[in-house]
Amino acid sequence: MKVRPKKHLGQHFLCDVPIAEQIVGLLSGHLNYQTVLEIGPGMGVLTQFLLKNPDYQTHVVELDRESVAYLKQHFPVLADRIYAEDFLKMSIEDIGKPQNKLAVIGNFPYNISSQILFKVLENRDLVPEVVGMFQKEVAQRIASPPGGREYGILSVFMQAFYTIEYAFSVPPEAFDPPPKVQSGVIHLRRNTVAQLECDEKRFFQVVKTAFNQRRKTLRNALKPLGVQFDHPLLDLRAERLSVADFVLLTNLLTPEQ
Repeated sequence: MKVRPKKHLGQHFLCDVPIAEQIVGLLSGHLNYQTVLEIGPGMGVLTQFLLKNPDYQTHVVELDRESVAYLKQHFPVLADRIYAEDFLKMSIEDIGKPQNKLAVIGNFPYNISSQILFKVLENRDLVPEVVGMFQKEVAQRIASPPGGREYGILSVFMQAFYTIEYAFSVPPEAFDPPPKVQSGVIHLRRNTVAQLECDEKRFFQVVKTAFNQRRKTLRNALKPLGVQFDHPLLDLRAERLSVADFVLLTNLLTPEQ
């Protein structure tokens, strides 16, 4: 089935069906989950392929009322698995029960894509896998290794708990109407880190402080946190540090109790 968008909704709908199938094909299906939650399905271009896979049960969350009505009409099997609410405000703890784990997938609204990942991060023990479409620059930033200009706060936070792969780029003509930006798809898989070997709240504070003045060396950027030690890492800028380096700095900045 080829899903055509309703242009009057004022959104950029993915209408390239082969690309939609390719996105859904990135889900591994074997990371200890049986539930998939699609965010912002719109007219169901991804949904149609999710429903073809018997290995998992698909749920969707969609805020737009007209899209909800369309999904109920064209995908009646989803009738009791459509959440007409805001993903950022909803609780996902009960969706994957009794197994209580779920994958997240979607052509994410670009204006809240980072917020979606922060919510995933908060629920990382429930979400072993994510496949998402983002604005290309954001996708590259999330997947960027240390050392590049793209590498930043979101890169460190997500890479601390997920293995991330930049899968492929998507041109504007794959959407209707075409956006003014390029898009990119990334694939996140939960890594084996159950808990960071440091105070995680302090870790997040250190990373944010370091990148807030990313042009400065960490010796100067971290002054607000009261640096009372010397270490070679302090001579570097934030973009040069790996997750492990930030864990080390956090421990150095956190007095032993």
